[in-house]
Amino acid sequence: MAASSSLLFTLLLVLLTFSDSSVQTLGLEVGINYGQIANNLPSPARVSYLLRSLNISRVKLYDADPNVLLAFANTNVEFIIGLGNEYLQNMTDPIKAQNWIQQRVQPYLTRTKITCITVGNEVYKTYDHLLWSNLLPAMQTVYNTLVNLGLDKQVTVTTAHSLDFLSVSFPPSAGAFRQDLGEYLHGILNFHAQVKSPFLINAYPYFAYKDKPNEVPLNYVLFQPNQGTMDPNTNLKYDNMLFAQIDAVYSAIKAMGHTDIEVRISETGWPSRGDENEVGATPENAGLYNGNLLRRIEEKQGTPAKPNVPIDIYVFALFNENQKPGPTSERNYGLFYPDGTPVYNIGVQGYLPELIYSSATTNNGFFICSLLVSAIAYLISS
Repeated sequence: MAASSSLLFTLLLVLLTFSDSSVQTLGLEVGINYGQIANNLPSPARVSYLLRSLNISRVKLYDADPNVLLAFANTNVEFIIGLGNEYLQNMTDPIKAQNWIQQRVQPYLTRTKITCITVGNEVYKTYDHLLWSNLLPAMQTVYNTLVNLGLDKQVTVTTAHSLDFLSVSFPPSAGAFRQDLGEYLHGILNFHAQVKSPFLINAYPYFAYKDKPNEVPLNYVLFQPNQGTMDPNTNLKYDNMLFAQIDAVYSAIKAMGHTDIEVRISETGWPSRGDENEVGATPENAGLYNGNLLRRIEEKQGTPAKPNVPIDIYVFALFNENQKPGPTSERNYGLFYPDGTPVYNIGVQGYLPELIYSSATTNNGFFICSLLVSAIAYLISS
């Protein structure tokens, strides 16, 4: 049985490699947010296969789940891992920061490609001034710990912001941060400039449309053909809101004295369902938003103010998450249902195997054979 299992597993690896290349033309040149606030999601091992079948090679987590990091070992998938807001105070302590990195990051680095740690998420949205004060020291301590461990060239440090840290977002050239955040963001920007890490924003044109559907043109937020808007200060034309939001952040950063910091999108997406008051949350609109966005990414488009800098985006999210709190939309941002079927069609093909090999399984050969047959059936159907 041992020899048979070894042979079957070798064949399976060959099929995995062939399968990945067979859908290369349908691959996504985009990152994906892999949230897990749900009780019905597939195992990380199965998710690993799904993402590789989609040719997705960049994943963002909201924690440092060891089960996920182990499942993606030796896959060459790049990971952003997260330290939640509840960790910020502890991360200002060098000893606690070192313990966390040595326990949650360092053991996986030889096999799993961890490239970035986000320290906190949308901290300024909380209006918790203790969190505000702890954010920069936590980022600095985590970074200094990486330096001390010789990992700073391999793993960078940043945080993700919601767009409500802007006081002005239009026209993009007049973008400005809220005055009450000035002292905090000044230090954050200096940190990014020093360590050369990206400035991450969570940008959702959906929210603008939901709040003012009679004022915000739907086609403008969905990347559909529209007359666009003109920035009167630069005469640059914007045919979609997301690009205008990105350039507004660049302008706000420039107003604080920095022109050498890259803005990237750590989250953007569109819900496929919502409550009655969540206007526009439909599968049709979600499909248009994400499908059109993927086309822009494939074309390596930049924004009007940064045409030579291709947009760098992590779509939210991989799966619908049935235990997320809040309105219905919060549980319906996924590209896929937990069973691996697409929520709507955006022109890509993926595959979630029904069975996956587990070293804890007593009848290993049966499970490897089952996945092998499943993989062969997938290749034939492709």
